[in-house]
Order: sequence, then structure tokens, then C-alpha cells
Amino acid sequence: MKKIGKLDKPDNQATAEIFKHPILEKLTKTHIGIPIVLFLLLAGFLLYRAWFYSHLPVGLGILYFLAGYLAFTLMEYLMHRYFYHMNPIQKWKKNIQYSVHGIHHDYPKDKKRLAMPPMLSVGYAVALYYLFNFLMAEQVYYFLPGFLSGYASYLGIHYIIHAFPPPKGLFKVLWVNHAIHHYKDPDVAFGVSTPLWDHVFGTSPKK
Repeated sequence: MKKIGKLDKPDNQATAEIFKHPILEKLTKTHIGIPIVLFLLLAGFLLYRAWFYSHLPVGLGILYFLAGYLAFTLMEYLMHRYFYHMNPIQKWKKNIQYSVHGIHHDYPKDKKRLAMPPMLSVGYAVALYYLFNFLMAEQVYYFLPGFLSGYASYLGIHYIIHAFPPPKGLFKVLWVNHAIHHYKDPDVAFGVSTPLWDHVFGTSPKK
């Protein structure tokens, strides 16, 4: 793994090279706005489909939307804790873990690696559609938009946390928790968009 950046630049301002081929390397990076817009557009399209083609009452649809959003926050926590921070023995698993998340801990200010590349994001969204459509039929038109909106909000919050200083008030806890996770204790504060599941599963930072 090759570090890229000026010698007088702090490590957390640098980046790293995953692929030697320039095109493949470029595909590992993305502007944060691209996946956010993709997910929100798909969520809006599905809600449009729900409005005209679903037979579910709107009130029930809203509950499915909120359930989808909550389901994403749980998946975010579980993925972060058990996949992104797994302790693999095999070398190939170590390489996957580092490429997916370890590189972010080494270079937390690399803004172009705070989200999956667009091609992976689209494939991920399409796979979720077919999965949820198989599991819940027309409810997918409300549930998946909630799930994708949760993903978009996570991406936005994660980017803002790394790009801007912490605000005052309620949202400051998100900045503080994530700073603790990055710079003090990587075994706590796995929730980025919400501290809810850290409280539920006992991984909140100690005060």
C-alpha cells in the first residue's frame, strides 16, 4: 500500500494507493454527493411508484418507511462492528478489511474514500431492491426508500463529521463519539448516524 501526499503533510491528510492501474485506482474514489444523490433519486422513484401503484394505506406506508430507516441504522452498526472491524487471520481477508475500512482509519481525512464508488453503490441498491421485493412484495416501495434515505443520511453525516468542526448542541455527540472511535478507542462508538445501537448493545464510549 503506497502512501500519496507531500512529505510535510500529516498522515491523516494523505491518501493511499490501492491499485497501481490508474483507472482502477480512480474507480475506488468518489465525490460524496454522487452516491447520496443516487440513493435519494432511487428512493424518490420508489415512493412515486408507491403513491400510484401500491395498495397500502399511506399511514402504514409511512411506518414501513420509518422501519426501513431504522433497519439501516441497525445494519450500519452491525456492519461497522462485525465486518469493518473484524480481526481476520487469512491474508486475503486482511486485505479486504483494510481496503473496505482499515484504509479509512489510516487516512480519515481522505474525503474521496468516505463512500463506496458509484458503480458499487448502484449495484448495492439494485440488489437491495430485489432482496426486499422478494421478502415483502409491494411494501418494498416504502421500506426501501426509508432504508436508502438512512444510507444517504449516514453518508452525509459521516462526511460532515470528517470535513467540518463539531457544532454546538445535540449533534456534537456524533462528532465526539466518532472522534473517540477513530483516535482513542476503535472498539466503541460504532454508530455514525445515531448513537442508539451503541446504547442498546453497550458499546457507548465511557465518559
